[in-house]
Amino acid sequence: MPSARVHNLAVSLDGFGSGAHPSREAPFGHAGTRLMEWFFPTPTFQALTGVRERVPIDPATEADDRYARRSFAGIGAEIMGAGKFGPPGWQRDADWRGWWGEEPPFHSPVFVLTGTPRGDLQLGETTFHFLDAPPREALRRAFDAAQGLDVRIGGGPSTVRRFLAEGLVDLLHVVQVPILLGRGSHLWRGLEGWERDYEVAAETTPSGVTHLTFTRAAQ
Repeated sequence: MPSARVHNLAVSLDGFGSGAHPSREAPFGHAGTRLMEWFFPTPTFQALTGVRERVPIDPATEADDRYARRSFAGIGAEIMGAGKFGPPGWQRDADWRGWWGEEPPFHSPVFVLTGTPRGDLQLGETTFHFLDAPPREALRRAFDAAQGLDVRIGGGPSTVRRFLAEGLVDLLHVVQVPILLGRGSHLWRGLEGWERDYEVAAETTPSGVTHLTFTRAAQ
């Protein structure tokens, strides 16, 4: 049966998945790039950005890359929040087409949750659909589009939190980064006891991050 999955969601030690005051120049706000520095040296990231031949691959990234690769296996559609698609206010910019250029890395339907829907946007092999819908309805639409494959809930943290609160996530992969942010978008707020329905595995890698995988327990 197809699953709803979250992968590579990086959070600080105090639970923030993004910093305060995100902008076009600083997508993660005052966090800068610190939440994702574990990801940048991996072969998966370098292949996505086309720099693999120019940047040496560090064998120490092997464990992190193993998790990064899983994000793309068996995915037929993605759901993301408005904050992942663009900076605050992008809805007022008719020319905004996302962060990823003309060839986004998704290669599948992407459902963007926004209070101001617009027409579909086709870029390369990715079609963005803009929805004003609650989590359960958005997930139903995404599963229909995924044609039997899994759906990735791509973030940001506030969007993932909404799906967690409604019990809609089958697998959650969180990357705990050893920094403190103090403010921003918090993943865990209001989810006390949520983990009771999941089996939890943890692995700390040479980069210093800890990969936490929550898999829904068999009923």
